[in-house]
Amino acid sequence: MFTEKDLSQIERHGLTPEAVESQLENFRRGFPYLKVVRAASPADGVRMASEAEIDAAVARYEAAAAGTKVVKFVPASGAATRMFKELFEFVNEDKRGKGIDTLLGRIGEFAFWPELQAVLPAGADDKATVRAIVGEGLNYGGKPKGLVTFHAYPEGARKAVEEHLVEGAAYAVSDGVVRIHFTVSPEHRAGFEALLAEKVPVYEARFGVKYDISFSVQKPSTDTVAVNPDNTLFRQDDGTLLFRPAGHGALIENLNEIDADVVFIKNIDNVTTDANRGDTVRYKKALAGMLLALQERTFGYLRALRAGTADTAEVAAFVEEQLCVKLPEHCDAALLEALLDRPIRVCGMVRNEGEPGGGPFWVANPDGTESLQIAESSQIAPEDMPLMQSATHFNPVDLVCGVRDSAGGKFDLRQYTDPSTGFISSKSAGGRPLRAQELPGLWNGAMARWNTVFVDVPVSTFSPVKVVQDLLRPQHR
Repeated sequence: MFTEKDLSQIERHGLTPEAVESQLENFRRGFPYLKVVRAASPADGVRMASEAEIDAAVARYEAAAAGTKVVKFVPASGAATRMFKELFEFVNEDKRGKGIDTLLGRIGEFAFWPELQAVLPAGADDKATVRAIVGEGLNYGGKPKGLVTFHAYPEGARKAVEEHLVEGAAYAVSDGVVRIHFTVSPEHRAGFEALLAEKVPVYEARFGVKYDISFSVQKPSTDTVAVNPDNTLFRQDDGTLLFRPAGHGALIENLNEIDADVVFIKNIDNVTTDANRGDTVRYKKALAGMLLALQERTFGYLRALRAGTADTAEVAAFVEEQLCVKLPEHCDAALLEALLDRPIRVCGMVRNEGEPGGGPFWVANPDGTESLQIAESSQIAPEDMPLMQSATHFNPVDLVCGVRDSAGGKFDLRQYTDPSTGFISSKSAGGRPLRAQELPGLWNGAMARWNTVFVDVPVSTFSPVKVVQDLLRPQHR
């Protein structure tokens, strides 16, 4: 099936013929839907912590932070194309909707307005103004969200990546160091590095911390081959195979290389202003404190199980009540040990107010257990969609992860994914249709075999920017 040139191209990607053949089999067979049982809800998978419990968890984290290596992990490789989709349609297709009217009617309220004024041609009409935002001028249509100006302050505007520096100084400090890791696209890395070289000294002086900033790019070895609609290999005009990035689930490889005790994960566009950040900081610390408490008990029970001194009934109660794993009727010490010896994540969940995104669900597993997972609509069978529509909460991507085992070593996170999850989508290249394959999402199938705890957090901790007009919302002012 593969030519010598194919084999050479596959090898250059860091893949093997067997891996590509496995991808092709996924196209032919398709991915099974998740065996969702029900949506998680308050008192059934979503923890509703009291103010006193939040206070205690915050105090626990603050007391432990000095001796804990903390990293803030920010997926930032996505381009801002979708954020400015409506602007491109206006410039290229003369499609003008309410979003464009709002943009132009309130243009002076955007934090990037002073920058835009500096590049606008004299007498610019509406189309020239919009073109200067996405094209020659600010070129936001060709930049990642992290390099878009989000918020205005008296001392100067901040781009999204800067707000992560400010957030990090508020809750991700350990021994005076704020470690932040950004996953970026290769073509944008220089832009991030240049901006941060300028801004890091400013924020170090302001907050009295040192920043340790690192970057990584999605590994070519996680790319997936494209196929024609009949599932034969898609070949480009020069006869070569077409490989495509496999979605953010591929970032489990990047996360796996992070050396840390606690890892905070939050998307690049989910930031707010100084005036609105209080709840975000409080609940980030609380989620981390809850994680540390769960880890301590988990490690203790693991040691007892391995020493043969554990009260298995007590361990089983902890697994069910605190780690949210429903055990089968017959459960022995070996299963309990296997369930405890896993990475742990504590995930903030926001009340469902109609925002798009996945949600928290109970899922049936092959070992007879039921556990909590974050599921996207693409993973759920049509007949189970009413379960998603009945969900009380959704996933804002607000994770705190414990990635060390009971001996202090690092888990190999690649061993805790569910490779049977993923999805197939229809795309095109060079005007020709193709089928593309995405790996399970980072907080979906890529973390499917982690121990997962969901905690209700206020909607004030969630302020994403999906379209440019979102920057006019109160949480961005």
